[in-house]
Amino acid sequence: MNKTILLFAFLGLLLLPLVLADVASLNTTVSPEDKAKFDAILTPVMKIYNFIKYIASAVALLFLLYGGISYMTSGNDPRQKDTSKNIIMYVIIGLLVIWAAPLIVELLVG
Repeated sequence: MNKTILLFAFLGLLLLPLVLADVASLNTTVSPEDKAKFDAILTPVMKIYNFIKYIASAVALLFLLYGGISYMTSGNDPRQKDTSKNIIMYVIIGLLVIWAAPLIVELLVG
């Protein structure tokens, strides 16, 4: 009983975006006033995003240094070497996500 309810809820969540996308009209034109309003809203959002991006980059630099120093001082301990490699890998992936997010959004929207 609970599994069938969960299954229907899951299918409903999967189908909801398809139904909403079908109902939405995508052929509308944007007026210059609406574009100006959107740009006025987006300007502070981008300032906050850039602030967070640079702070996260500084923190990532510290973790890269920590991962590198930890790797160099690990000696023959394979567990510590793997932990250091994982730290470095996750930091690089995080930086890629943070810095590539606007490009990905621009590709999807533009």
